[in-house]
Amino acid sequence: MLVHPQFDPIAFQIGPVAVRWYGLMYLAAFVLFAVLGKIRARQNLLTGWHPRDVDDMLVYGVFGVILGGRLGYVLFYKPLYYLAHPLEIFAVWQGGMSFHGGLLGVLVALWLFARHRPDAVFTTGGYVAIPVMVAARVLGIPVVLWDGNVVPGRSVRATARLAGAVAVSDPRTCAALAARRCYETGTPIRDPRAIDHEAAREQLGIAPRERLLLVFGGSQAVRRFNTAVAEALPGLVERCTVLHVTGDEGYAAALATREELPAERRARYRPVPFLADDMTAALASADLVVGRAGSSTLAECAAFAVPLICVPYEHAGGHQRANAEAYAATGAARLVEDAAFDAAALLEASRLLEDPSAHLAMSAAARSAGRPGAADAVAALVVAAAERRPWPAPAEIAALATGTRAR
Repeated sequence: MLVHPQFDPIAFQIGPVAVRWYGLMYLAAFVLFAVLGKIRARQNLLTGWHPRDVDDMLVYGVFGVILGGRLGYVLFYKPLYYLAHPLEIFAVWQGGMSFHGGLLGVLVALWLFARHRPDAVFTTGGYVAIPVMVAARVLGIPVVLWDGNVVPGRSVRATARLAGAVAVSDPRTCAALAARRCYETGTPIRDPRAIDHEAAREQLGIAPRERLLLVFGGSQAVRRFNTAVAEALPGLVERCTVLHVTGDEGYAAALATREELPAERRARYRPVPFLADDMTAALASADLVVGRAGSSTLAECAAFAVPLICVPYEHAGGHQRANAEAYAATGAARLVEDAAFDAAALLEASRLLEDPSAHLAMSAAARSAGRPGAADAVAALVVAAAERRPWPAPAEIAALATGTRAR
């Protein structure tokens, strides 16, 4: 009859942590898997595997053993005890692991690894991205982080080092980030190169020689814009057609204001709650834009070479103010403080439509500041990350962003 030897299951003690022999065996197995797996991956004996894939699988396996082994022990060995003392489920240093549960955990980990492992992660930052970026770093999944603000937010500054590459809209952003690799790509937007100016005007019903003023406040604080337009409207419609994005709350009031205009001028005021799919046509048709200083607004005005009266939203953590100052410095925009933007400021801004030389200079500056191929440049970084290729040279990305190099 086979008699099992009697021995102490605890190999040694480190404070409250009792290190058991089976734990050491698990550790030896993980180390052996990592060493042999990387050797075979480097020798191309594991088809389609990279050494980083071994690291990823190791992480999945460790979590599978720990979670599966512990859950199996709780459910199959002492379910009533842990039901009465649920917090002790987390006291893994007291021992209690199930081999069968650990095996199931590894099998589940293999399935998750095969089914859900991404080739790369692309993020625009924010606090919600922090756990994703940390997990990607642990698993060895390359990350591309894009930020469009001149002054990056705290979460972006905190996580930039976790990214394999950072893409930005302004070179000053690179100086503010402790990034390993930083590229100036511009802000990815809809490709403006396929949009025809005359076709866009025909789509919106704007006459070829009619001057068009586009006013939109984005999703933040549109009320100030609506008030300024309402008060300046009689003077504005003498100069141009006004396409005004009011938002839902301001639309009814804008329609009422239009009815107060002389009958022959009402067609020159076109309020809409939202533009949605027509926004591209509106930007392509506009001779002047009045808007906020979000990175997308600046990028789209630059791409369509349209001068901008920039009114930065004052409660955006200072990001829009920095964006506006940087963009105005190129000569493509005029900055008006939010508190100073009223009917008089709007009427003064619209005088640009009557100054052809100043308008032409701002349009040329906007065209120079544009990065029409920004989306292609960012995509090139993501593809390089996903395919585990060497990162592109900055000059290559810059050429894609400016559109001087074909996709």
